[in-house]
Amino acid sequence: MTPAREEHVVVLGDALLDVDLVGRAGRLCPDAPVPVLDDVVEHDRPGGAALAAHLLARDGHRVTLVTALADDAGAARVRAALAPSVRVIALRHDGQTPVKKRVRSAGQSLLRIDTGASGRLGGLPPGAAVALRSASAVLVADYGRGMAAHADVRAALAGLPRSVPVVWDPHRRGARPLSGLRLVTPNLDEALGALPPDAHGEPSSSELGRAGRAAAHLAHDWQAGAVAVTLGRRGALVSHGSGAPVVVPAPLVDCVDPCGAGDRFAATATLSLGAGALVTEAVQQAVGAASAYVAAGGASGLHTATTDPGGGRPLDPSTPAEVLASEVRARGGTVVATGGCFDLLHAGHVESLRAARSMGDCLVVCLNSDRSVRRLKGPGRPVVPEADRMRVLLALECVDAVLVFDEDTPEAALRRLQPQVWAKGGDYSGVDLPESAVLADWGGDAVVLPYLQGRSTTNMMRSGAAPGHLR
Repeated sequence: MTPAREEHVVVLGDALLDVDLVGRAGRLCPDAPVPVLDDVVEHDRPGGAALAAHLLARDGHRVTLVTALADDAGAARVRAALAPSVRVIALRHDGQTPVKKRVRSAGQSLLRIDTGASGRLGGLPPGAAVALRSASAVLVADYGRGMAAHADVRAALAGLPRSVPVVWDPHRRGARPLSGLRLVTPNLDEALGALPPDAHGEPSSSELGRAGRAAAHLAHDWQAGAVAVTLGRRGALVSHGSGAPVVVPAPLVDCVDPCGAGDRFAATATLSLGAGALVTEAVQQAVGAASAYVAAGGASGLHTATTDPGGGRPLDPSTPAEVLASEVRARGGTVVATGGCFDLLHAGHVESLRAARSMGDCLVVCLNSDRSVRRLKGPGRPVVPEADRMRVLLALECVDAVLVFDEDTPEAALRRLQPQVWAKGGDYSGVDLPESAVLADWGGDAVVLPYLQGRSTTNMMRSGAAPGHLR
């Protein structure tokens, strides 16, 4: 996400240390049916509230993390993982830093080992109150380790002006959210776990039904402006306590590792509210960011050195096409581009786009602008304006980005993208593609895709299928 202006976000909560032990599992242990990992590499990651702060700092914002840190090696490693982008204000913690170790191979977790002991927390340092007074938004990332229940923390939050949005990301073992918060973001299990027994409703009701009743009840009980129940691959449901809830569906993405998706959701919602967004707008942005995050590998995707070349779709759906292409090339992936007017998207278009996406690690569609289509097709075209054509293309799972160009040919757009593969429809089979000469400048290749017979925008219009003729 590229911010229009710098926001100062304060994250209050429990910091953890996440450690990934990543290796190659190519054989079984001879004395037990368990995999043997070779070439193991250890990676530290900030976890819990520290992960939310880290993600916001990666977005380019000024971030202060107020947390409790023990005097041990684990805390030093958390500080090192956050430096220098996150300012840390630490309460004294006389226990041990919580550490979550995941043993991983081929993008999958094989085992998790948790260590660390709870302890007493010291008072809130004076710098924390100063940071809160300058915050544009505050996120409470409760991981059930005591920060959200701390009397000083709750008093400082209660003293904030109502103009500062506070988002509370709760935990099953955590503290009750304060009253008057702008948004609370439990997952479905956390929301259901916070309900009294008589508020659960019929056990046979749908997931959305249970989520809606829980969100409405909790919005009243917690006196929150809104409750957004996150539903994983189904997106999120928002309730203000009355009326029909708003459901924000998630785009369809491949998810191997959902670790950290809740932190990405809460962090994005906090930032959006701080920038003046309405709650439903903030949740929409949060669902998109969380979906892109898991598609890019989740928390393990933060280790760019160990991310596969085909490391998923863009980290942020709003990533410009040129930036996406550069990122994919930088990690050794293959950028595929295709182009056209895509006026009245039909089955032939979809098949070609799917085929193009299968040849690489991202697909960028070079889309003729309205002026370009008009020059090429005549004054009656396009039927669908470029903004709508772009939106429909981006809704397809196989399309990662769209680059609109105003020229008659995509040569200038290709020079900006520099894809390794340029894919054209099968009606060009057996001829030299005009873009081949441009692609040769950086070693790209032009290919022709199979053509789905009988599908064309012109034929659709001739047969009366244009929007003005639909009944």
